[in-house]
Amino acid sequence: MPRQAIPEPSKSESTSRWIFALRALRHRNYRLFFGGQSVSLIGTWMTRIATSWLVYRLTGSAWLLGVVGFAGQIPTFLLAPFAGVWVDRLNRHRVLVITQVLAMVQSFSLALLALTNRITIADIIWLSAFQGLINAFDMPARQAFVVEMVEDRADLSNAIALNSSMVNMARLIGPSVAGVIIATVGEGYCFLIDGISYLAVIASLLLMHLGKAEPRGTRSEIITELRQGWTYVTRSVPIRSILLLLALVSLVGMPYTVLIPIFAGGILHGGPHTLGFLMAASGVGALAGALHLASRKTVLGLGRVVTASAALFGIGLITFSQSRWLWLSLPLMFITGMGMMQEMAASNTILQTIVAGEMRGRVMSYYTMAVIGMAPFGSLLAGSVAARIGAPSALLISGLLCMAGALWFWAHLEEVRREVRPIYRELGILPQVAEGIQQATALQVPPQE
Repeated sequence: MPRQAIPEPSKSESTSRWIFALRALRHRNYRLFFGGQSVSLIGTWMTRIATSWLVYRLTGSAWLLGVVGFAGQIPTFLLAPFAGVWVDRLNRHRVLVITQVLAMVQSFSLALLALTNRITIADIIWLSAFQGLINAFDMPARQAFVVEMVEDRADLSNAIALNSSMVNMARLIGPSVAGVIIATVGEGYCFLIDGISYLAVIASLLLMHLGKAEPRGTRSEIITELRQGWTYVTRSVPIRSILLLLALVSLVGMPYTVLIPIFAGGILHGGPHTLGFLMAASGVGALAGALHLASRKTVLGLGRVVTASAALFGIGLITFSQSRWLWLSLPLMFITGMGMMQEMAASNTILQTIVAGEMRGRVMSYYTMAVIGMAPFGSLLAGSVAARIGAPSALLISGLLCMAGALWFWAHLEEVRREVRPIYRELGILPQVAEGIQQATALQVPPQE
């Protein structure tokens, strides 16, 4: 009997799959935001590369590179919880307009100083700290505002995954463009282009059609609201567990980028192009992970994705730390980037889905602390450990700790599910049929005397 051929997906089915993966773009406000941010984020990555290159060109000091990075990130760690309170109090749309205008001013200030050859390392440090201050308010507001742009909660996970895709696409394009511009006309023009790119996201925000803002409720003292947010986070097993895993991965895993230059030059015996290939492989993996999440139809099962992705990230770090061949290191970087991005995006989706609206800003401020705020401490930790025991051993330990975190989260997954299921049922995410079956079964069981 001849074997029956398996039909290949038709062109219309492939098109439908792509349309489904982009379904959040059917919301006008989110479509505007996505377009504006796609332009602006390329400029942001150009500024990151240009800033690092400028610091190294002015000083030749790896230590000052770390100081500038620390100055740009530590305000987010210190101020994010307070910023979350204000984000819950204020109109999030208005907060984002203000933060984007201030970020544009910061980029134009860098451009003016660089193009007039008056910039100093002190200028870079305080302007980086100013950007960190802006980010402390911008990131919780940005995360909380996604729900207001996407009216259908079923599309929320897709919007968050598309956000991750957008960031990683910019991560691939921005540094490449920056390298060409720095080589031809200098760092100042990267800052100038970044400043101009903010006009796109500001215009997209101003063009949005928003309904009347929901009242935020009575306002208590900031310390009281801060305490309420902390209590809400610590008493919720799902939120607490997700944030703890994120903080661990951010502290010990994500600073692997600090050590990549050592692997590119000292271990793989390459040059700047080798570093570029490794970072590009990581970026492509992160983009692939984000697109995979965008194609998911539901938030159900994301707890398993968080566990598996954290474990995949750890495995990627462990195996990469032992590789001595570029042909092997590149796919391992792809795996590492994919695991990192899927763990962050899946965690973000669960949090955005289950958090109460009046607490959204405060919860997302703790998310910002866990993802961004831990980075400066992780960078210092990675550098100091690598200086003592070597970069491969330091990265090996980082991967093992990420694996341990994944196992810890897996052990608590059933407890997480018990608290999440009633929320999903209330939101209509879990089918009510399951509840009906349980009720019918209960009716069939005779009461015990």
